[in-house]
Amino acid sequence: MKSKHTHPLSVAGLLVTLGIIYGDIGTSPLYVMKAILGGATYITENFILGGLSCIFWTLTLQTTVKYIIITIRADNHGEGGIFSLFALIRKKAKWAYLLAIIGGSTLLADGVITPSITIVSAVEGLLTINPRFPVIPVVVIIITCLFVLQQFGTKAVGHLFGPVMLVWFSMMAVLGALQLSHHPTVLKAIDPFYAYQFLTHYPHGFVLLGAVFLCTTGAEALYSDLGHCGLKNIRATWGFVKISLLLNYFGQGAWILRNTDLINEWTNPFFAIMPHGFLWAGIAISTAAAIIASQALISGSYTLISEAISLNFWPRIKINYPTNIKGQLYISSINWMLFVACLGVVLFFKRSSNMEAAYGLSITITMLMTTGLLSVYMYYKKVPVYLIAIFLAAYATIELSFLVANLNKFLHGGWFTILLGGFLFTVMYIWYHGRKIKNSFIEFVKVEKYYELLKEISQDESIAKYASNLVFLTKANKVSDIESKIIYSIINKHPKRADVYWLLHVDILDNPHVLEYKIVHLIPGTLIKVDFKIGFKVQPRVNLFFRQVLVELSQKKEIDLTSRYDSLRKYNVQSDFRFIVIDRIQNYDFDFPPKEQFIMDIYSRIKNFGISDVNALGLDTSNVTIEMVPLTADKDIPTHLVRNDLTQHYG
Repeated sequence: MKSKHTHPLSVAGLLVTLGIIYGDIGTSPLYVMKAILGGATYITENFILGGLSCIFWTLTLQTTVKYIIITIRADNHGEGGIFSLFALIRKKAKWAYLLAIIGGSTLLADGVITPSITIVSAVEGLLTINPRFPVIPVVVIIITCLFVLQQFGTKAVGHLFGPVMLVWFSMMAVLGALQLSHHPTVLKAIDPFYAYQFLTHYPHGFVLLGAVFLCTTGAEALYSDLGHCGLKNIRATWGFVKISLLLNYFGQGAWILRNTDLINEWTNPFFAIMPHGFLWAGIAISTAAAIIASQALISGSYTLISEAISLNFWPRIKINYPTNIKGQLYISSINWMLFVACLGVVLFFKRSSNMEAAYGLSITITMLMTTGLLSVYMYYKKVPVYLIAIFLAAYATIELSFLVANLNKFLHGGWFTILLGGFLFTVMYIWYHGRKIKNSFIEFVKVEKYYELLKEISQDESIAKYASNLVFLTKANKVSDIESKIIYSIINKHPKRADVYWLLHVDILDNPHVLEYKIVHLIPGTLIKVDFKIGFKVQPRVNLFFRQVLVELSQKKEIDLTSRYDSLRKYNVQSDFRFIVIDRIQNYDFDFPPKEQFIMDIYSRIKNFGISDVNALGLDTSNVTIEMVPLTADKDIPTHLVRNDLTQHYG
């Protein structure tokens, strides 16, 4: 069945795709060949041809075959990315959450390096004009402005992204082709024998796979941005992008072979192939492309965190929508965390060559996790097992090779992204399991047992009216169930008389864009349940959704929204509503097993950094009561006390 979220092939779609999808992978020529040269013991023709051959086959096997041909077909109603892929299989393979949070955390961690290395590499082009140019202060200013402007969105300048990237790729292709025309023999590098020779015969050749890998680091981000552009537009533009990249890489290789005697530790062949009179324009275009690439990574981080929240991998935090552009988010806490991290990377590593050592290690882990999730997805889609085995064996071998090569970077800066990824993984793991432990204490009862009692409470004027409409948030998936704590709140804790009791249930679906609701009149006029079906990419603005439901029900004469108080009703004043949110907390007379207690202790601390369910669901805090209940109240309490006064007599 064709997804209604499929993006049609169009000129506008192709331009948008160039501006959004290829920022990371498209700016890799700024530093890839430079990184390979930095690891060279000596430079020979076979060394350069071997490096180019590795780049060609990495872009072909890893980016083209794995991502462009295979992976982006695993779309979740038009959406891509590691969390969307997990959402497709989570009901059948619950254990796969571990692959998802490892991959998601390492993708976020490596995203911190991308803006830093891309912008620094672009600005370092000015060193070819003036070796004393103050690169770091300029980079700090650009990064600061970039993150400060995030809160306003990119609507004003977003339409420029596509044309700028079109100029960028065209510039790379022309510059590369000019150099290639002087030394076309570098095209021999397409022969995979040169890659084999590079890895097996050249000293440290296998280790240099870590530098080669930088040419494909943006492939995972490409998959994550699938929902913004669509499969057709991505595949149509990839041919142009890949040719532009390869022309530039091969052009750099041709220049190196013609100017071996000019190579030193400061040489960046990307800028060296530019005619001297074009340098200022080339550096300006490079910096603009670097900023656009950084913007794409930052926006991608917001989207990733938003999905993590919906999948219960991350605590609820405030999400803003700075523009009316579909899918554009702004998350203040993530923005400033990324800002501090990027500044730290720039100030600590200073040079792009130092950042190359930190870049790429954790993204190989993300790609391995995607390979694992994709294999599981193909299994449930009934792809022949032998094809899955071939895919898994081939890409596990390729990506494990990249991982082993990148491990050489650990002490030279790779530790930074692994440390950051480890921190993010810990947060996701604790939050996921903390919620599971907490939810395991919820006890459901059959709501039908309480129909008569609820009707009588609603009509019992000896009980002071608590609210005309009393709304509870429920976790009960079944219409027939209700939490025992909601019944306890209405009947026992403080008898709450209301004209109408509402049960609101939010079901986060695997489909990313669904926004539906269902009404069940459990007790006509007295007890109504509203089931919201919300996709994992939709912000659950329950208060807004509930108001829409009330208006529609009122228009269809299913409910009466006019106040039940006589003095207010004659003036058509609308009825009052009050929300009850039940928060379960651990009480002091109960301890979890050591592992669960450790998780819950950290979970409670992480929770303090997020926002409450009341704010996350968009509820009006002036109409909400939060009731604290102990986690263990629904569990049987073992009897340890023995009465011993039965045989004693006094006086």
